[in-house]
Amino acid sequence: MRSRWLQIRGDPSVRQFVFEQARVPNEFDKRLDEVLARVEVLILGHGVFHAKMHFSTGQVTLWLLNDPLRYRVHVKEEFLDPGICLAYQRLPYTQEAIVPTLEIPKVLAEFKRLRMQDNHIYLRSASLNVVNGLVGLNFSCDGSHYLNYAEFLTQAGKLYV
Repeated sequence: MRSRWLQIRGDPSVRQFVFEQARVPNEFDKRLDEVLARVEVLILGHGVFHAKMHFSTGQVTLWLLNDPLRYRVHVKEEFLDPGICLAYQRLPYTQEAIVPTLEIPKVLAEFKRLRMQDNHIYLRSASLNVVNGLVGLNFSCDGSHYLNYAEFLTQAGKLYV
């Protein structure tokens, strides 16, 4: 698969004031390991093929293999409830996926690193689609990136803005 790393610079007015703001830790940040572990469980065993974590607003959006045209949005209280996985049918990891199962925790760990590494330029939201292999990132400076998961894992250190 030929890699295409798409970087989009956002609103210049947001970028202009990026160092005048700072990330304020929220409930998702305090329980980030739990959030990401739950996303991993849903992808690997409950038919989720695309997950988007909105770290700044404390919500997770999920797309399911058995109902791909309708996404589900869970606010922090719902998603932090350990019983959330019970709301989704158990399904094996899809054979349509191009992301190997062992790479999923690595991708999610990079999401955590990018969220926590800096208080001014930080990850606001991130997504992983295991079927097309794309990672989507949106940063506090209003910069966005879309790239293949493998390239993301090798180039994540260069992903600031």
